[in-house]
Amino acid sequence: MINGIIYGINNVFNLYFFLIILRIFLSWIPNIRWENNPWSTIRIVTDAYLDLFRKIIPPYRGLDFSPIIAILALQILNYLIVFVLLLFK
Repeated sequence: MINGIIYGINNVFNLYFFLIILRIFLSWIPNIRWENNPWSTIRIVTDAYLDLFRKIIPPYRGLDFSPIIAILALQILNYLIVFVLLLFK
């Protein structure tokens, strides 16, 4: 039972990680129309999380380093949750 929960939580974190990476790569495309789906959905879902880190780490000379910290925080949170669930196994 707990293995299924751990597996599901890990999959959700991996999906969000993938969406953030996709958002980073899409930001390098200058002609992308962010108001069209699925781009607008990806932008809304990921920017809600990334904006938390953009407040702490503003862009430096046009480079946004906040996704690096956001991904690290996401991975640490994933490991902590899985670790706590494994303790109760």
